[in-house]
Amino acid sequence: MTIAAVERALKVLEALSGEPDGVDLSLLAERLDLPFSATHRLLATLTERGFVAQDSSSGAYALTLKLSQLAFRDLDQRGLPDAGQIVLDRLARDTREYCRLAIIEGETLVWIARAQGATAGLRYEPPMGTAIVLHATATGKAWLASLPEAEALRIVCARGFGAEGRTGPNALGDVDTLRAHLAETRQRGIALAVEEGEIGTVAMATTFRSSTEPDAPVAGTLSVAGPLPRMHEDRRPVIADALRKAAREMAEIWPLRRRQIQKLQAPALNDQPHSTFQAGTPA
Repeated sequence: MTIAAVERALKVLEALSGEPDGVDLSLLAERLDLPFSATHRLLATLTERGFVAQDSSSGAYALTLKLSQLAFRDLDQRGLPDAGQIVLDRLARDTREYCRLAIIEGETLVWIARAQGATAGLRYEPPMGTAIVLHATATGKAWLASLPEAEALRIVCARGFGAEGRTGPNALGDVDTLRAHLAETRQRGIALAVEEGEIGTVAMATTFRSSTEPDAPVAGTLSVAGPLPRMHEDRRPVIADALRKAAREMAEIWPLRRRQIQKLQAPALNDQPHSTFQAGTPA
């Protein structure tokens, strides 16, 4: 398969994401601006590999759970969610809002764990699969503020300030405003986004390091988000303190992730053949 074919196959998977009822072949070809025949060949290959399935009645194509299974398998092997879920759950209880854990992946961030702390009233709970718009979210600004300014601006400018309508009314729209927000974030130690990522919501976030060493690299972010009427200015200092505490706790336990990975990768003793029991047979 050529590089162009691989890129087209990935575009098909992305286009089918979030379409539980599936997409008709002709409509999919139109969305991707691909020939009908080429789209059909790609779908046939993806179906054969188990990533896509065709509904027998409607003929629409939809993703199977194979991608999800691969993603969860990868997360399990990395030991990522378990390493921080206890801290995340405590943060959610302390703030009574929606909390998320994101890690650095190349030149972006990816959400990998969440905890809902709201027990009454409005519940803010966006999907985990959406891409993080770095310049328009507290999560993104917290990480960008930890980088050298030139590098942060380069990353954002490479993506552009337009996010296909996936931002709120106060989303930043130029370099100068972003530079000012990042300077404020560095001074506070907490990033703030008021109706930037989404209308009617406020989010706060901070980074955490891969260990308690002062010069340890930033490993990811912790965020708290909720409805604007509940995330008012009077509550924000309390939430900021909770975020700082959670970031310290996360830095303390994050090294355990490496130990967990090593434990998962180490061959189990009961997998070795014994004289009395067959290999793999529980004692």
